[in-house]
Amino acid sequence: MIKNLIENIRVVMVETTHPGNIGAAARAMKTMGYNNLYLVKPKIYPSAEATARAAGADDILGKAVVCDSLEQALQGCVAVVASTARPRTISHSVFTPREYAPKLYEMVKLGPVALVFGRESSGLSNEELEYCNVVLQIPTNPEFSSLNVASAVQILCYEFIQLLQLEDADKTDAEVGDKEKIRLATADEMNYFYEHLEQSMIDVDFLNPKQPRKLMRRLKSLFNRAHLDENEVSILRGFLAAVQEAVTRRR
Repeated sequence: MIKNLIENIRVVMVETTHPGNIGAAARAMKTMGYNNLYLVKPKIYPSAEATARAAGADDILGKAVVCDSLEQALQGCVAVVASTARPRTISHSVFTPREYAPKLYEMVKLGPVALVFGRESSGLSNEELEYCNVVLQIPTNPEFSSLNVASAVQILCYEFIQLLQLEDADKTDAEVGDKEKIRLATADEMNYFYEHLEQSMIDVDFLNPKQPRKLMRRLKSLFNRAHLDENEVSILRGFLAAVQEAVTRRR
């Protein structure tokens, strides 16, 4: 069962500057049994340096998916987990990898989960964090918290594989069968919902598109933390459609 769960985890690296870090991350993944690497607009790739640093994990690089945007890399994911050491203005639930590991175990039984790693110099932007359900911070020396991105990949992969092995030894397929029937809303379904929500708020004059402030950012953070399932998103979109229809009739 562990192999099936690991297949539901994808490592997403955003705009990696140094190709060696891509190769090192691929090596880190392979040592822990992970296979799915997604690269969002890497500066240099393919690269001989990436292949050299992979040191035998060429198969991971060979099937890596190169994407034009983070949104594309997250398609189909039921949960998006950001790894960042930088404090941001958006309110996210923040955990250490070990604290979040039990939750990830539940998530990967429901569908693909993305572990997102940002740029070497600046991490992930606020806009990119809007796609994420939760933020993970690796405990480090507060006086020297800089951590190489490939090292961060190694740490998260290690923490999660350890938990998966422990849980797999204690649980049977029958125990989780009912939960597997539940499907969380995917990242792309959530994006469609956010577009619908924003337009609905504009239609009822609740949101001024010329002065949006941080309203949508805060709402995205709220719904991302909730981990909505497909039925809940369908209900909310049905409600928004009814509101838009009522506004149109009155006007």
